Amino acid sequence: MNLVETFQDLVAQVPDLVQPLIVALAGAVPFIEGEGAAAIGIIGGIHPVIAAIAAMVGNFLCVAILVIAGAGARKAIVTRARSRQAVAADGSSLEEIPAETDRGSARRAKFQRAFERYGVPGVSLLGPLLLPTHFTATMLAASGVSKGRVLIWQAVAIFLWTTAVTIIVGGAVYAIR
Repeated sequence: MNLVETFQDLVAQVPDLVQPLIVALAGAVPFIEGEGAAAIGIIGGIHPVIAAIAAMVGNFLCVAILVIAGAGARKAIVTRARSRQAVAADGSSLEEIPAETDRGSARRAKFQRAFERYGVPGVSLLGPLLLPTHFTATMLAASGVSKGRVLIWQAVAIFLWTTAVTIIVGGAVYAIR
């Protein structure tokens, strides 16, 4: 059984009041996100608007935590690098910094090309076609984009993508019934 089926079964087994919480939890999972979570909720019998809102909230809360953590990690790394540069200016030696792995540097280069071409709005809105919003948002924050700007564009992307999928899946379920 895969993760999507697990969430679908869980939605079917819990009381109606708890179902949106399960959908929000599914929205926090990369690759399921708001779009998949809304579909899980709708197929599980939750009203499409409630499923969409729960999915968006779960997805956005997880993304917000990752953006805050990513920005904090970047700040710590930049601060450490600056203090090392100050030490090196004093004549002390620096320890060797390990190089990125080929896989990590290739992903970073791909992200960087997309970021330079489309900017924060484009990467946020088109990102779900290639990567989960969790990864895109974390990379944006780690690249030095302000937390507020990342969170605004990620919220817009989560809203638009989840709404689109909700309309499609809700319409299909309504047509079948």
